Amino acid sequence: MKIFLIGYMGCGKSSLGRRLARRAGVRFVDMDSEIEQREGASIGDIFRFEGEEYFRGRERDLIEEIAVSEGDMVVSTGGGAPTWGDNMERMNTAGMTVYLRRTPQQIASRLSPHGRQKRPKLRGLNDEELVAFMTENMAEREPFYSRARLCIDCAERSDDELIEVILSKCAGDE
Repeated sequence: MKIFLIGYMGCGKSSLGRRLARRAGVRFVDMDSEIEQREGASIGDIFRFEGEEYFRGRERDLIEEIAVSEGDMVVSTGGGAPTWGDNMERMNTAGMTVYLRRTPQQIASRLSPHGRQKRPKLRGLNDEELVAFMTENMAEREPFYSRARLCIDCAERSDDELIEVILSKCAGDE
């Protein structure tokens, strides 16, 4: 089975995804890292020099490639991937989508200065501006994220608990 982790930037898709894949004994794909490797540029530079439309096209191509590929895997998507075109529908068809839900305040406290710097839309925001931006942006994305087959409130759960919830849901779906 393919498990697509979705949610806002900084919610833990990559770190949880690595652990989940290791625990399940399957391949892990971090879409942002994969696109950076293929393009030979950071996400920030792709946005700056090629534009968001170009980046979202690469993201869509990768989702399609993953959807038709052989083998089980855990996929950490980019935060905006579910909001673009029919990406959410495609991921729901190809596997299990899991929305890792956190509040803007929780995400802001998780983001290191480096984490903020490498995300083009967060660069240069102070703490108050960061929470305000994320609150508005997350509200726009929520209708897409909430179409995931599994929505998990991550606030009171450890990574180990989240992994158990995801694996038990996937076992019930097979």
